[in-house]
Amino acid sequence: MDLNKKIFTTEVAGRTLTVEVSNLASQANASCLVKYGQTIILATAVMGGVDKEGDFFPLMVNYEEKFYAAGKIIGSRFMRREGKSSDDAVLSSRLIDRSIRPLFDQRLRREVQIVTTPFSIDEENDPEFVALLGASIALAISDIPWSGPVAGVSVANINNEIQINPTFQTLKQNENNTTFNAFFSGLKDKINMIEVAGSEASEADIIKGAEIALEEISKLIDFQNNIVQAIGKPKTNVAIFSPSPDMEKFVKEFLASKVDEAIYSKDKQIHSQNLNNLKVKLDEALIEANFSDSDVSKSYIIFEEVIDKAVHNGVLQNNRRVDDRKLDEIRPLYAEAGLFERNHGTGLFVRGDTQALAFTTLAAPSQEKLEETMEETNKKRFFLHYNFPPYSVGEIAPFRGPGRREIGHGALAEKALKPMIPDSHEFPYTIRIVSEILGSNGSSSMATVCAGTLSLMDAGVPIKKPVAGIAMGIMTGNNGDYKILTDIQGPEDHYGDMDFKVAGTSDGVTAIQLDIKINGVTLDMLKDGLSQAKKARLEILKVITDTLNSPRPALSKYAPSIEIIKINPEKIGELIGPGGKNINAIIDRTGATIDIEDDGTVFVSSHSSESLQKAITEIKMITKEFEVGEIVKGEIVRLMEFGAIVDLGGGKDGMVHVSEIKEGFVKDPSDILKLGDTIKAKVIKVENGKIGLSIKSLLNNK
Repeated sequence: MDLNKKIFTTEVAGRTLTVEVSNLASQANASCLVKYGQTIILATAVMGGVDKEGDFFPLMVNYEEKFYAAGKIIGSRFMRREGKSSDDAVLSSRLIDRSIRPLFDQRLRREVQIVTTPFSIDEENDPEFVALLGASIALAISDIPWSGPVAGVSVANINNEIQINPTFQTLKQNENNTTFNAFFSGLKDKINMIEVAGSEASEADIIKGAEIALEEISKLIDFQNNIVQAIGKPKTNVAIFSPSPDMEKFVKEFLASKVDEAIYSKDKQIHSQNLNNLKVKLDEALIEANFSDSDVSKSYIIFEEVIDKAVHNGVLQNNRRVDDRKLDEIRPLYAEAGLFERNHGTGLFVRGDTQALAFTTLAAPSQEKLEETMEETNKKRFFLHYNFPPYSVGEIAPFRGPGRREIGHGALAEKALKPMIPDSHEFPYTIRIVSEILGSNGSSSMATVCAGTLSLMDAGVPIKKPVAGIAMGIMTGNNGDYKILTDIQGPEDHYGDMDFKVAGTSDGVTAIQLDIKINGVTLDMLKDGLSQAKKARLEILKVITDTLNSPRPALSKYAPSIEIIKINPEKIGELIGPGGKNINAIIDRTGATIDIEDDGTVFVSSHSSESLQKAITEIKMITKEFEVGEIVKGEIVRLMEFGAIVDLGGGKDGMVHVSEIKEGFVKDPSDILKLGDTIKAKVIKVENGKIGLSIKSLLNNK
C-alpha cells in the first residue's frame, strides 16, 4: 500500500523543518507529521458531523504525552502506561488552544478536536513549537472552517542576543545569562498568544523579542500557505448558530434604551443581576411577540453582541468603563500578612472583589516535587498550587481537582515568583505556596502573585525582591483605534479583546501571559500595554511593601530548622552505611530528616533543635577525619596483650599500643588501664582507616 506521501521542507533557526502529509490517520479530517531535528509530532484535526447544543464553541485541544517518544518507561510499578496528563502536557495543550481558538467563528457549534501526539522527542528541540505548527497545518489543509494559519516560535534573550528556538541544552547552559525565555505565536503581522518567563527583563527587550518572532512567524505562515495551496481541501459550509433577522432586529430595538442602565455599576453582583434581569425581560418580550422557542433560545447571541458593543463604545468613545474607573485606574487595594499563627507564612491580597489568600509551607529538601516529563525528570524545590473553589464566584459546583485553568493560573504565578526564590545553599528549604481564591472578579492569578509574595516574606524566605502582577485589557474599534485598560475585571475580560497579564519586580518583568479574542494585537498595542502595566505594577508593589517591606528576620517557630554541613564526598558511603544502616539509625534515634547531595552537602532538618543538634553530632562523628596531633577522648572498650581499643564515637575506634601507654616497659595493659575508663590520647598515626593513639605523648607534653 502506498501512503501517498507529500513532503514540504523549510528551515527554522538553521535546522530543517519537514512536513509530511500522507494517508496516516486518514479518517481524520486532516493530519500531518511534522519533523524538527529528531522531534516528530503527528497532528490531527477532526470535526463532528452535527451541531451541539450549548452556548459555546466546543473546541478540544489535546497534547498527548507518550513516553516511548523519549525512550522511557515510567509510571507506577503496577501501571506502566501513561495516565492523567502531566501539568506540562496540560500547559502545552493550553498554549496550542490559546493560539488557534481566536481564529474560529465562535458561533460554530460543531465539535472540533485537535490532537498532537509526539512520536519522537530528541531532548533538544522544543516540541511545543512543532505541535503548534502541526495543529495549524492540519486545520489549514482540512475542510474545517478556520481563518488560520497561525505559527509560533520560542525566543530567548541569551547574553543580550535574541535567539530563535534555542535548544534545551543552550538554555540550560546559559540559565544564568538568560533575561527571558518566551513563546510568541500569531499571524503575519500580529501576536495572538504570549508566554514569557523572565529574570527582571526589560519591556524594551521583550518588544524586541516580539519583533524578531514576528519575522519568523511570517515566514512560517508563508510556508503553510504554500502547503494549503498545494493540497488544501475546500472548507465545508457549516451552518452558524444564529437567530433569524426579525428576531435580531427585535432584540436590538428592545435593548437600545436599556443597555447603559444595566451595564454600568461599581458592584459586580449588581452588574450581573442587572444583566440577568434584562435578559429575563427580553425573553418575556420575545414570547409575547410570538417568537419561537428556538429563536428565544438563540437570543442570547444578539444579547451578548449588544452588550459587547456597548462596553466597547463606552471605552472607545467616552473613556467610560463599566465601573466608572479611569482607564489606568486600579481598583481599591488591601494587603495583610501573618494572618494565622500556625502557618509558616500567610499573605492576603485584595483588589476590588478579587481576593487571594496564600499560604507558604517550608519543608526539608527531601520534600521536593518530582516531575517526570518526556524531556526530563526534574526535582522542584519551589512550587505553587492555585485553587479556585466555586464559592469564589458565588456558585455551587462539585470539587473534582484542578482543571486546566487552575493548572495554568498556578503555573503562571509560580513562573512569576520563581526568579526571586533564593538558592538552595542560601535557603535550603523546599517551598510550597498554595493560593486559595476567596473571591474572583478579574485576574486572580495576578492576585496570587501578590499574595504569594507576602506569604513568602511572612515565612522569612529571603526573596530577592517583592513581585506583583496586573492584568491589562484592550478595547479595539473597526478603524484600528484602541484603548488599553488597567486592572480588568470580569465584564471587561468577558467583553474585552485581550487579557494581558504582566508580573515583575520594580526592576523588570518575571512573567507574561497574553490571550486574545480578536485575531491579534500589534506591537504598538503591546508596547502601550507593557508601559501601562509597569505603572500599575509599581503602584501595587508599594501597597505590598507598605504592608511588609522585607522578609521576616526569623522563621515561624512551627517551621522546621535546617542546618547545612559539609563532609568529604568520599565519606558519603560511610555515613549511609550498608543498605542505609547508619543513616537510618541516626534518623530513628534523633527524629531528624537528613538529605545528602553528591558533593558532600548534608541538610539536617527537624522541628526540634535538640534532635537537630544530636543528629549533626552523630553525622560529624561518623564522617570525622582524624588528623595526626589531634587530641581525642574515648572509652576503653577492649584490652589485649599488645594494647587497648578506644571507642572514638561514630563507629570508629583507635588503638593505644602497649608502648604508647606510658614511658618505660608495660608488661600488661590491664595493669594500668581498665575497661570502661575514659581516657585522653593524641593521634599519632592515621593509615588506611586505622588510627594510632598515644597516652604517653600527652604525659610528656605535661
